[in-house]
Amino acid sequence: MQSFNAVLATSSLIACAAGAANGLVSVPVSQLKWTELTGSNGIMYANVRGDLTGKAPYEAFVLFPAGRDNPTHHHTQSLPTVVVQGTFYAVIDGKRTEYPAGSFYDLPAGLVHESGCVAGMNCLLFQYQSGGFDLVTK
Repeated sequence: MQSFNAVLATSSLIACAAGAANGLVSVPVSQLKWTELTGSNGIMYANVRGDLTGKAPYEAFVLFPAGRDNPTHHHTQSLPTVVVQGTFYAVIDGKRTEYPAGSFYDLPAGLVHESGCVAGMNCLLFQYQSGGFDLVTK
């Protein structure tokens, strides 16, 4: 748990670096409020700005359990993601790409794919979108 908190502490810099039109955005690790994403079987999120489950822009940390896979799906808007901890993957057109900690990807809206967290270590992601998060299964 100590290394997880250290990763989160470092990751908080991402949120601060994003800035805000009205001034500083500062969310220390101790102020993150983790909530399980309804119907996700263990995926947790902590909003930094906005609300991942709302309809407006948001920025949030997402914690994916190690070994957890998503079914084939797409999103109705692009999904920029920074992998902070663990190794996340996406399967697009039958090709699997792994994204270890430090990686960035931006899935375009409508791109059908599978995704998940490689076994061995939980995946901590930082995601942001111009509207609420969605996952549309086939």
